[in-house]
Amino acid sequence: MKLSVFVLAFLAASLPSGSALPAAAPAQTLGLDATQPIAVNADSFLADLNGETGTYTGNVIVTQGPVRLHADEVKVVAPGGKASRMEANGHVVVDSPSGQAVGDNGVYDVPERLLTLTGSVVLTKDANVMRGNALEVSMATGLAKLTATAENAPPGQPKGRVQGLFVPAQKAPPNPPTPQNP
Repeated sequence: MKLSVFVLAFLAASLPSGSALPAAAPAQTLGLDATQPIAVNADSFLADLNGETGTYTGNVIVTQGPVRLHADEVKVVAPGGKASRMEANGHVVVDSPSGQAVGDNGVYDVPERLLTLTGSVVLTKDANVMRGNALEVSMATGLAKLTATAENAPPGQPKGRVQGLFVPAQKAPPNPPTPQNP
């Protein structure tokens, strides 16, 4: 499972216009295009001009190309008009052609290029599933770390243990020989 794809999907769906990734960013090589327009739909938007933040609330849907982020709330912290931090809270779901990432909350630290999903974190691709309660991915290094702590273990999950279930690809049954007419 490519965790970096989940990270890139979240990042691409979270960046406001004008904050595109540098041309050398891995998003370009994985087929995600950070230059595509970003559409945001929500029940409401509140701009705090003094606090230099913008907060979308209520069934927030952020799309960029084939990537879609759903959350109860998405807050963008933008001192000087430049996004420095994105916070997605409540039922965070990132859908992409590569799979799905789910968490209770997500934070992207733009200068550090560090994404963190927390809560009941579930990564899925086809029948493959990984579970934990914190996912941290460094866009700078390409390293991803999924952890689980005993005090925050979701119900039904072993305390302090990360879980993974990987299902081998099934081979298609061979085509039966075509009967020959005599």
